[in-house]
Amino acid sequence: MATPQPRVSCGSLLQELQVLWGEIGQNEAERDRMILQLEEDCLNVYKKKVEQTRKQKEDLIEALSFGESDIDKILSALGERESFSRVEKLGGTLMEQLAKVEPVLDDLRRRRDERVEEFMVVQVQIVRLHAEISGTIDHGDPVPPLVDEANLSLRRLAEFKSKLKELQTEKNLKLQKIDVQINCIHEICNMMSLDLKTALYEIHPSFIELGRTTSMSVSDSTLERLAGKVHSLNQEKKQRLRKLQDLGSTLIELWNLMDTPIDEQECFDHVTSLISVSPNTKMPQGCLARELIEKVEVEVKRLNCLKASKMKELVLKKMIELEEIYRSVHMDIDSDYERRILNDLIDSGKADLSDLLTGMDGQITKAREHALSRKEILEKVEKWTLASEEESWLDEYERDQNRYNAGRGAHKNLKRAEKARMLVSKIPSLLENLTAKIKAWEKEKGVPFIYDKIKLLDSLEEYTSRRQQKDEEKRRSRADVPLTSANLTRSNLKYRLFGHGRMSAHHVSHLFHMHDPLLVNVES
Repeated sequence: MATPQPRVSCGSLLQELQVLWGEIGQNEAERDRMILQLEEDCLNVYKKKVEQTRKQKEDLIEALSFGESDIDKILSALGERESFSRVEKLGGTLMEQLAKVEPVLDDLRRRRDERVEEFMVVQVQIVRLHAEISGTIDHGDPVPPLVDEANLSLRRLAEFKSKLKELQTEKNLKLQKIDVQINCIHEICNMMSLDLKTALYEIHPSFIELGRTTSMSVSDSTLERLAGKVHSLNQEKKQRLRKLQDLGSTLIELWNLMDTPIDEQECFDHVTSLISVSPNTKMPQGCLARELIEKVEVEVKRLNCLKASKMKELVLKKMIELEEIYRSVHMDIDSDYERRILNDLIDSGKADLSDLLTGMDGQITKAREHALSRKEILEKVEKWTLASEEESWLDEYERDQNRYNAGRGAHKNLKRAEKARMLVSKIPSLLENLTAKIKAWEKEKGVPFIYDKIKLLDSLEEYTSRRQQKDEEKRRSRADVPLTSANLTRSNLKYRLFGHGRMSAHHVSHLFHMHDPLLVNVES
């Protein structure tokens, strides 16, 4: 163990120096000069030390002042009203004061750094939400925000948190809207058998990223595209539904027209069940698929081809029915020409056969109405025709010189002649009534009454004229018949009737009186 060195003082060193100088023989002047130099060197050392100490004091004061200022700034930034004063709160030497300031400053700096971190977290979220809502995040991550360290108060932090909450609420509302619209798109895509991922990708790629590193886009432009997609899909859904409903109605019409079996109809129940469905109704998956619509279109096309041949047959049947109606009421129609026109129209494919059938039905209805309006007149024409036929027969009968022979059928002919004369006697009134009816009909309809291509009034006038001529001829011929001829006829008839024992004299006299005034004097 080393022994401690004895303490050496400046005086002992100076004495030892004087001894050494004496031994050396240093003169007094040189000694004084050296001593003076030593004193000056010693003074410089002291001065230097004083300067160093003064500098140390100044540094301590500056450090203390900086610490106090930093404390005041941090407190102000943190929004704390408490101040830090060295005069009021500190005491002792500068070193002691600094030793008290440093832990306070370290604690405040730690609190400030924690507060800055809180602000950074909130502001980063705000900036990101702003970027997501505005859509600028699609062009890259936003620039990290700068925290204003001059204002780190809790009030300011609360404002940022409130702003963050507003943005989070806005984003959540948008996400809810997006969720509703995506569900709507999913439902429509299911109905129309469309690829959901493709539809969503067209709106924004973030909608189909599973395990995404970036959040779903909630920008206004994305929401607009999403709403536009929903609208366009809804429009397409309505168009497809309307098309299927039209096809379904056409199917039912064709089935009813062609009596299609139920088992064939059941294959398209899923189509006909949509006829009365509203576009807003939830429908089965794939019910509006394009492949299904094309399949129904093919079926309708097939049925239309079958319909064309059957409709042609139906149209021709309608034409026959129309002809029968016209023929039944003696109306003229050029059947061959009409058939040729219909065949040409059907074969050309330009005619809508349904409209053609409807038109034919309309013509049949009008024909029936027209026929009904002619019914009363035709009944009277029939009576007139029957009467004129009986009149012609009666004329021939009366011209027959052998009509009173007691041959086979004479009795029936006499009876018929009796009825014919009664019927013929009504012809004038029948003609008068018929003529009045025809004129009234023509006035109402504004067209002449045609009967078998001839004006009926002309036929009546011609008949009346012929009848008048015939009556005049009968009167002249009767006036020219001599009485002897009448007597001869009387005798001849009496022989023929009584000679064969077929009638009593009284019966014959009654017949003579009824049918021939020239024979009223036949004796019994």
